Amino acid sequence: MPSKLNSPVILAIDPGFDRVGWAIGYKQANQVITTAHGLIQTDRATSLFQRYFQIQNQVLQIIQEHSPKILAIEKLFFARNKTTALKVSEARGVIIITALNAQMEIIELTPNEIKLAVAGDGQADKLALEKMVRLQLRLENQKIIDDTIDALAILITACFQ
Repeated sequence: MPSKLNSPVILAIDPGFDRVGWAIGYKQANQVITTAHGLIQTDRATSLFQRYFQIQNQVLQIIQEHSPKILAIEKLFFARNKTTALKVSEARGVIIITALNAQMEIIELTPNEIKLAVAGDGQADKLALEKMVRLQLRLENQKIIDDTIDALAILITACFQ
């Protein structure tokens, strides 16, 4: 874990209601140190409200296990599917209130800010972003789902803000 000379521990989240990517880490010198990352997968057979409850419980478990001080979360931008956007927005609210209850600071990042910080181009595509995340965090050979890659990109961005 980081010492007093290092940055606070950050929980980075790519919000969703079906899948929520997450990553834990901190900045040490000019390097991002990741201590854990993963995916919250909700049960499609349950109601939407039960899925929000699953997200809240699992985010709370991550917070209790890793003691982050900051939540870095992606801002929801214009989406083509309004129904999906509303569900993701509600899931973001569940995640944010869970972090606030744990007395965490909240940092919101736009997709363009994340792409610019990680790939050097605010319009970078998913493949370019994934490549740069893997290179910067030395995760070239690990199998990682795209939602978790996005959370790792959010972590990198938050560490250098």
